[in-house]
Amino acid sequence: MADLDISYLVIAFAVLIFSLTVHEAAHAWSASRLGDDTARRLGRVSLNPMVHVDPIGTLLLPLVAIIGNLPIIGWAKPTPVNPRNLRHPRRDNVLVTVAGPASNLMIAVVAAMALRLIPAADPSVEGMDVSSPLILLAIQLVDINLLLALFNMIPVPPLDGGRVMAGLLPPALAIRYNQLGRYGFIIIYALMLTGALGALIGPPYYFLRTMLR
Repeated sequence: MADLDISYLVIAFAVLIFSLTVHEAAHAWSASRLGDDTARRLGRVSLNPMVHVDPIGTLLLPLVAIIGNLPIIGWAKPTPVNPRNLRHPRRDNVLVTVAGPASNLMIAVVAAMALRLIPAADPSVEGMDVSSPLILLAIQLVDINLLLALFNMIPVPPLDGGRVMAGLLPPALAIRYNQLGRYGFIIIYALMLTGALGALIGPPYYFLRTMLR
C-alpha cells in the first residue's frame, strides 16, 4: 500500500509539472506566432520546467493538495505577453490566453485515447499488474489536465478565464474588470475554502471525465 501511495504521489506530481510546463509553453509559443516575441526572448517557449516553475503554485500548493488528497490544481510562472506587439491585440490576446487551457485539454484527450490501448491487467510477473504504472499515468494525465483547464478558465483575474473575460468586454469595462486582479488570489482562496471552487468546476470536470474515460 505504501509503495502504491508513493507511486501515486510521484506520478501525480510529475504529471502536474509536465502539464503546467506545456500550459505556459503554449502561451509563449502562440504569442510568438501571433507577433509578440517577449516570452520567446526570455526563453519561455520551452518544455524545460525550470523556466516555468512558481515556488508556491507549482510546488507548495500541489504537494499540499496531493498529500491531503485534495483536487490537484496549481499554476506556473505567468508567461509575459505584450498585447501591443500582437497583430490584432484584443483578439490575439484572447487566443494566446486560451492556448494554455486548450493545451491541457489536448493532453487529456490524447491520454484518454492511450488509456484505451493499454491492457487492463497483465499478471505475468508473480501476479503483479505490470501495466498499472501506465494506467495510473494515463489516468492522472486525464484527470489533472481536465482540472487545470477548468480551474484556469474561471473568470477571475489573473487566471486565464479572467483574461479572456477582459478581452471580450468593452475596453473601458475591461480596464475596471482587470483591477480585480489585485484581489484575484484572495478570491481564489475564498472559493477553495468555502467549497465554491468544487461547485464551479466539479460538474464540468465529472462530465468531461465521463466522456473521456
